Amino acid sequence: MVNKKVRCAWSESSDFMREYHDTEWGVPQRSDRVLFEYIVLDSFQAGLSWATMVHKREHFRKAFSGFEPEKIARYDKRKMSLLLNDKGIIRHRGKIESTVSNAKIFLRVQKEYGSFSKYLWAWVGDMPMQNSWSAIEQVPTTTKESDAVSSDLKKRGFRFFGSTICYAFMQGAGLVNDHITACFRYKQVVS
Repeated sequence: MVNKKVRCAWSESSDFMREYHDTEWGVPQRSDRVLFEYIVLDSFQAGLSWATMVHKREHFRKAFSGFEPEKIARYDKRKMSLLLNDKGIIRHRGKIESTVSNAKIFLRVQKEYGSFSKYLWAWVGDMPMQNSWSAIEQVPTTTKESDAVSSDLKKRGFRFFGSTICYAFMQGAGLVNDHITACFRYKQVVS
């Protein structure tokens, strides 16, 4: 009899999602460029399944200049119009425009704190929050930390980054460990 790895149930929908779960989700991320990538993807995901975003990720990466906020902050109306016609991404005018304005705010936060990572990780005491959920139904969709980060970024002008999106971002970027305790990745991402 072969022992099957126990995973968070949401990851079992496809090989693609298992790979994402097994190698990336919940791993503490401190690279500003990658954090911005996660912000963009999570912001576009609002109202859609995360699997859709994972499948479209490579096309998003090409369409949005490798998720480099310096480049995206300089997008003009012509570039945004091209994105609105790009069938490989989610063609939502508000989300495209907010990605450009969020890139500008992201760069201001970087300048103010030395890096966006320093700003972000300060909200959780520079250490991932360790939860111990036994079932996916126990995992919250927001927390006081996601409320605080989302609210602060909203005051700075961020859009499409409410508390629910922010918490999903925090989970993916490893600011919080929300793997269920039976999942083989739970202990692997514990700091």
